[in-house]
Amino acid sequence: MDKQGLQVAIDGPASAGKSTVAKIVATRFHYIYCDTGAMYRAITWKALQAGVALDDEAAIKKLLDGIVIRFEPGKPVQKVYVDDTEVTLAIRQPDVTNAVSQVSALSAVRSELTERQRQIADAGGIVMDGRDIGSTVLPDAEVKIFMVASVDERAQRRLKDNAAKGIDTPLATLKYEIEERDRKDSTRKISPLTQADDAIRLDTTSMSIEQVADRIAEIIQEKESLEK
Repeated sequence: MDKQGLQVAIDGPASAGKSTVAKIVATRFHYIYCDTGAMYRAITWKALQAGVALDDEAAIKKLLDGIVIRFEPGKPVQKVYVDDTEVTLAIRQPDVTNAVSQVSALSAVRSELTERQRQIADAGGIVMDGRDIGSTVLPDAEVKIFMVASVDERAQRRLKDNAAKGIDTPLATLKYEIEERDRKDSTRKISPLTQADDAIRLDTTSMSIEQVADRIAEIIQEKESLEK
């Protein structure tokens, strides 16, 4: 199968702005956007709904094997489904947010979702964001970006996002949750959060979303010109 564009991997810690930027970049280049974080959130939501212990790897893998996680276009946000149930907002609730690191650290879960993500990206023309896309999921991606921002900035961003969704969480709590998420993601044994050796690091603390998207677009255009 001929590739229909580049593979673009955008990694970074929680609330660095990865998903927002990835959606903008995908739209600009008419690429597919794959929200890998939503996939991990979806199986976490399913496990919580089913009352399965979050450390019961076999039970969660069995749940995962029995469901289809899919995306559909939506305005203003892409919709996420588990089978026929829309979970777009449900997977962004605090219970899922605070549990997803534990579920995503399970080897069987990561292995299955990594394979699904690679299948989605196989034809190229893909923007994929997560924690280990450039280092593990798509190690041969032509463009790799590692986005970072201060904890204070990321907490402020999440506060704003939560308010828009009707979620009321104190700023101090958000800062603590982000720090904990960073710790869990960076120290897990399977595919920890890490910057790929060939990734371009972007500190977005003082940048607007548009500025970040513009910079990544420039990098993609430069790479496209080299690929021709």
